[in-house]
Amino acid sequence: MVWANSAKLRIGIDILADRYVDSFREDIFSHNMIYAKSTERSIPIPDGLVDVVYSLNAIDHVNSLSAMCDEILRIMKKGGILYCSFNLEEPKSVTEPQVLTEEFIKEKLLDRMKIQSYRITNQVESDELFSPFYNNDLHYDKGAKGFLWMKAEKI
Repeated sequence: MVWANSAKLRIGIDILADRYVDSFREDIFSHNMIYAKSTERSIPIPDGLVDVVYSLNAIDHVNSLSAMCDEILRIMKKGGILYCSFNLEEPKSVTEPQVLTEEFIKEKLLDRMKIQSYRITNQVESDELFSPFYNNDLHYDKGAKGFLWMKAEKI
């Protein structure tokens, strides 16, 4: 995990963590990370332990977004940082049972945090999906498919 080399401890949580270890043992050990089996209702980490949480296009994969947000905030230290990316307004599917909207994310998560960076844009039809972020072309039509990248601090 190149992006987290300075972390003293890296913990990956996933409902399928045990399957990953069974199926990808050599790859998993090379990550220099502890994987813990978890659900959105119960992350096996003590209250207020985590300094940084990364969630990259993952929160819409849970059945209860409210419970997941509560658990994320529970495990974070005061002043801890949350980095997230969200795909907005994508239809529900078997693997992504949530339709994420900007309002829903604010209500369930960001209204309880201090936002440090908030970047939102429409999804574009391109080989370079994230080019609007790189080109600072940030325009979002409410209700359209979009991407939200944010950084927030637990207060």
